[in-house]
Amino acid sequence: MTERQSHRFLMPLWDGGGNVPPELGVARRLVARGHQVHVLADPTIEEAAEEAGCTFSPWRRAPHRASLDPSEDPLKDWETKNPLVMLRRARDRFIAGPAAEFAADTGDAVDAFAPDALVADAFLFGSIIAAQAASVPVALLVPNIWIMPSRGTPAIGPGFAPARTVLGRTRDAALLATVNRVFRAGLPPVNAARSARGLAPLSSFYEQALGVERILVLSSPVFDYAASSVPGNVRYVGPILDDPGWAQAWSSPWAGDDERPLVLVGFSSTYQNQGPLLRRVVTALSSLPVRAVVTTGQMLDVREVSATGNVAVVASAPHRQVLAEASLAVSHCGHGTTMKTLAAGLPMVCIPMGRDQNDTAARVVHHRAGVRLSPSASTVKIRETVRRVLGDDRLRANAARLASAIARGDATADPVAELEALVG
Repeated sequence: MTERQSHRFLMPLWDGGGNVPPELGVARRLVARGHQVHVLADPTIEEAAEEAGCTFSPWRRAPHRASLDPSEDPLKDWETKNPLVMLRRARDRFIAGPAAEFAADTGDAVDAFAPDALVADAFLFGSIIAAQAASVPVALLVPNIWIMPSRGTPAIGPGFAPARTVLGRTRDAALLATVNRVFRAGLPPVNAARSARGLAPLSSFYEQALGVERILVLSSPVFDYAASSVPGNVRYVGPILDDPGWAQAWSSPWAGDDERPLVLVGFSSTYQNQGPLLRRVVTALSSLPVRAVVTTGQMLDVREVSATGNVAVVASAPHRQVLAEASLAVSHCGHGTTMKTLAAGLPMVCIPMGRDQNDTAARVVHHRAGVRLSPSASTVKIRETVRRVLGDDRLRANAARLASAIARGDATADPVAELEALVG
């Protein structure tokens, strides 16, 4: 830091599973550049934050998880398959409903840590409010594809491809109007939290996020077809491909000269009732001439999924290491798993189970780097799809093209440089 000034960054986060490794990856890069980072988050993140070189304090008033038990998940999205119900839950239980509580905890952290800037997960509206009330500049992290409404791009939720016809554009407009109505109902608690901190009311729900100084999208603009229509304060900084700290070392149980293609199977690191689907995937792969590694993650007991002769089942493994040897990934299409797979130049069988996964899968299919199945797909359907994708050289070539773009960092900015410029 002989030529740079050291800055203090306050980073409010929440334990949403896949958002944590890339967001702490940004923190780790700030620390490596000589800056101080204080993470305000769920207690379940404390160990990972400290391993990244950050100091830590937990949420106290705001909703948070004290353990990984599914009962402590504030959204419990496995309870509903209705995307509008899920949006309402996110609005009321997390983004808008407890905005005042998130603002109170963040305000205390601002007073104690005296940050030069706030770097928050984009869903934490209350944290933005506290920083703005204290005149602290704000950058938001979007650890997936672009999620805000934008012209010419279908609304997040069902996983639509870009509209090509009048009918498709009409569909997108109708869906966007519905989503806007859902979130408009969250404006009163957001404005109440703003008023309590001396800030003027907003006329749009999205303005609370879009009005900050900088928004960093931790994805590839080549992959995300929304990239051409984002606001001017948005920067794509490329995917942060760090594996989570809880990923255990892995060594292949098969002989080094085993030429059967290797398949990685990885579903959500949070609970989405993925056990029945994982068991169908294992059954499907067991009768194919492949080797497979299934990672169950932190939220599923490894004993709930039985291994077979050609399918190894482990609690965790470093996905990047396995993907370097693999030929295919079967995944829920969480953004982190998707980016690691495409960065390795591998095609995908996408089986999204909710959240932003439908829309991430839609982009994989849009780029012809994989195929998409329903989470209710039968064992036979999964088996035949895996067989077909393994034999499709066009899918592999398209995945390799995306890998090259990700490696080059096409049209991406340096996240640390962006944050340094914010306070510089």
